[in-house]
Amino acid sequence: MNKFELFVLVAPVLLYSMVAHEYAHGYAALRQGDNTALMLGRLSWNPLKHIDPVMTLIMPLITFLSMGIAFGGAKPVPVNPNNYRNYRRGDIIVSLAGIATNITIAILLPVLVVLVGLVGRAVPVFSSALALVQLGFLYGITINLALAAFNLIPIPPLDGSHVFKHLLPPGWAYNYQKFGQYGIIVLVALLWLGTPITAWMKPVWFVSERAMQIVAPFVLPSPWTT
Repeated sequence: MNKFELFVLVAPVLLYSMVAHEYAHGYAALRQGDNTALMLGRLSWNPLKHIDPVMTLIMPLITFLSMGIAFGGAKPVPVNPNNYRNYRRGDIIVSLAGIATNITIAILLPVLVVLVGLVGRAVPVFSSALALVQLGFLYGITINLALAAFNLIPIPPLDGSHVFKHLLPPGWAYNYQKFGQYGIIVLVALLWLGTPITAWMKPVWFVSERAMQIVAPFVLPSPWTT
């Protein structure tokens, strides 16, 4: 499987992982008292409503070509923290909801890999097709772990920054939020440098490798997995 074919396989997994991330933000906000995402039609599983040209299309391509794993982000779901019943609690919950969702998906995918493997062995005629599905799930484990880790980076506007600001004294938190206008520039610079992001992602590669080792006995043999 060449790089183009691999990207085509990975793209839908990445897209729906990002959609799940943003949907979780919107749903968590709704539970905290803010219906902004719902009213604007963004509390939806339709991927077209969540596509951002840079974060959803360009960044996955750049990270795939430079780091070997595609990750990025969807268009942020609009929320109004002023509507939260408790601002601090609501902001933290909503910010962590997307990360928690990606981690949950990463935990569930190995189970799906095992189930697909068992079905493929029980019904050999579907083995080749199921092996391709299984490969998408295998990449999905790393993708979702990478999305969770990336969004934990405490640089505005990433989710980690919304939690980190509540740990700072008020004056520092104010200046930290003002720094947010330069956050995208800093993130692009870090991605360009490569080394800082690679170091931050080391736990992702470690956990991902352990997960692959656990499910390896259930991976269906195919031209893509051998």
